[in-house]
Amino acid sequence: MDLDDFLIRHPNATFLLRASGESMVGAGIYDGDLLVVDRAEPVVPGRVVIVRIYDEFTCKRLVRHNNAWWLKAENPGFTPFPLPEDSEIFGVVTRNIHDLLN
Repeated sequence: MDLDDFLIRHPNATFLLRASGESMVGAGIYDGDLLVVDRAEPVVPGRVVIVRIYDEFTCKRLVRHNNAWWLKAENPGFTPFPLPEDSEIFGVVTRNIHDLLN
């Protein structure tokens, strides 16, 4: 089995990022996990996305609230916030690779 065939739909638009922090633990994304991010996937409400805000990236669930886009963490300790105007939705998280040995 070729893992690329299983994990990646759009090879030219896909990259890997390492998750950092605890904001998405409710979605099964933990600190240190490897995220498969696809820039060719449609960005629709409910998807987990990578967003560039200023010079940093964040991983959150994209939701609609009062006709506006919001970013919602999957951890009750974090407050949802509106998608900043100068941000960029960088891609959709399609897979999460979690190390079971650590």
